[in-house]
Amino acid sequence: MPVYNPPLRDMQFVLHELLNVSDELKLLPRHAEIDADTINAVIEEAGKFAAEVVFPLNISGDTEGCKLDKATHEVSPPSGFKEAYARYVEGGWPALSTDPAYGGQGLPIVLNQCLYEMLNSANQAWTMYPGLSHGAYECLHAHGTEAQKALYLPKLSSGEWTGTMCLTEPHCGTDLGLLRTKAEPVPGAPEGTYRLTGQKIFISAGEHDLAANILHLVLARLPDAPAGSKGISLFLVPKFKAAADGSPGERNPIFCSGLEHKMGINGSSTCQMMLDGAEGTLVGQPHKGLAAMFVMMNAARLGVGNQGLGLTEVAYQNAAAYAKDRRQMRSLSGPKEPDQPADTIIVHPDVRKMLLTARAYAEGGRALAVYIALLIDKELSTDDDDERKTCADEVALLTPIVKAFLTDNAWIATSHCMQVFGGNGYVKDYGMEQFVRDARINMIYEGTNTIQSLDLLGRKVLGDNGAKLKAFGRHIVEFVEEEGTNEAMQEFVNPLAELGDKVTKLTTELGMKAFGNADEVGGAAVDYLRICGHLVFAYFWARMAKVALAKKEEQGVGGDPFYTAKLHTARFYFAKLLPETAGLIRTARSGVAPLMAMDEALF
Repeated sequence: MPVYNPPLRDMQFVLHELLNVSDELKLLPRHAEIDADTINAVIEEAGKFAAEVVFPLNISGDTEGCKLDKATHEVSPPSGFKEAYARYVEGGWPALSTDPAYGGQGLPIVLNQCLYEMLNSANQAWTMYPGLSHGAYECLHAHGTEAQKALYLPKLSSGEWTGTMCLTEPHCGTDLGLLRTKAEPVPGAPEGTYRLTGQKIFISAGEHDLAANILHLVLARLPDAPAGSKGISLFLVPKFKAAADGSPGERNPIFCSGLEHKMGINGSSTCQMMLDGAEGTLVGQPHKGLAAMFVMMNAARLGVGNQGLGLTEVAYQNAAAYAKDRRQMRSLSGPKEPDQPADTIIVHPDVRKMLLTARAYAEGGRALAVYIALLIDKELSTDDDDERKTCADEVALLTPIVKAFLTDNAWIATSHCMQVFGGNGYVKDYGMEQFVRDARINMIYEGTNTIQSLDLLGRKVLGDNGAKLKAFGRHIVEFVEEEGTNEAMQEFVNPLAELGDKVTKLTTELGMKAFGNADEVGGAAVDYLRICGHLVFAYFWARMAKVALAKKEEQGVGGDPFYTAKLHTARFYFAKLLPETAGLIRTARSGVAPLMAMDEALF
């Protein structure tokens, strides 16, 4: 059976030693009272909940899956999920970082980030149920009417009700401009009330019995809507209409008509949803629904990156434990334990390479994920307009990297970790094959990783002539200049600086090519995002190495082995993973011609 131990020591390293989160929060009036002890207490309790309540349901939930009663359209999640959700609500976890004006605790987003990393390690499928509620909350908080906020935000904040986002339709995935769901005004009803008719698919947690009500945020077209994405409006459609006292009232005709039978996250109900004149209220302005929904979509993209991070961590933990216990063959350089019939497989170089790959991607991903959460805290809480814009721009730049790079890495890492188990990796009881299956979907939903790559290169970089990328690049330049004369840091600083220069040159080259042929962006985008992902990781790994070196020097011989391990992992990353960028730069420069030259009839 797999195990999971919350990575509290590494989280504390990132929070307190790398990013100095409590000092940063003291500059924000909303969070000025948050100190390191408070942060540690919260993440410790979050880790206990994830490991003790949610993790034991992971394999059983995958095996049992969800069940649909076609007569009633009700969906039953796996055994134990409802009880775990009740304990989640009882513990106040849904309200952790929501607005106190609506019943929230008002704690920083960085704490919610740590909570959700651990929940995703413990049980990604279960975490899908409360996970989307945060995005629904943020969307309504930003674009809802005062009446919508007063009625629905306290319910989402407490976890009493959950939320979904209903975008995709059978004939259109990412291309939402093609959607057909219709919304028509209800005669005699309050202004902004509509009846929606249509079909949605791939709706995560679209139907379940964990909460008393489900709030669906639905994209649809008004009767006078222009064609394409400029004619999309956003509506809030509850499963049960709210009664006068705010409790669930009359059943709304939005039903689950089918469950998707998936490769992974089987404990999550992925629903086909039918709207048959379901009553909803307009969120935001008519025909401006896509912009409003982007609040939730961006939150979901960061959330999916966090799913990849969670799976990378738990897969690494189990593979490392197995490699230190499993005996097979002898070390090539001679027996390491002559008194035993064979050495443990951790003596083999390639086993170590697979383990260190997963570890480097987990620890680098954690640093990036907490960093972007801190940026969001600053964006939401600062009184400085310039700082707010700076943080928002950096979040926009890093979001597609978090979503795509972390989930690509999770696919690599979970596959490697399953490989460490050999034949046992295919056996369900060990849990590894489930981590691989669960990891694969994260590269697809909430905008495929190719879509994220196009967003990064086409919109976030070339769209503003590289302004956002240059702003992040200044962090790297400042760090390189600070450490330029530190001999101990040269093995980290030099490759970081070199890659920064190469990214600048590559970006300019691709921008010039795109002027002549826009398809050049599509031909290079996936490679380009992975290059930028490594640039970001190299920056954080160099910073982590700096902290570890300083601590080792301070503590001397016999110091905390944590810092020794951090340095070993940093050196592995720069020696074995960062060089991938050389090949990626070459393929990005090769242009679109090798992809588009062959006539489609020959495929």
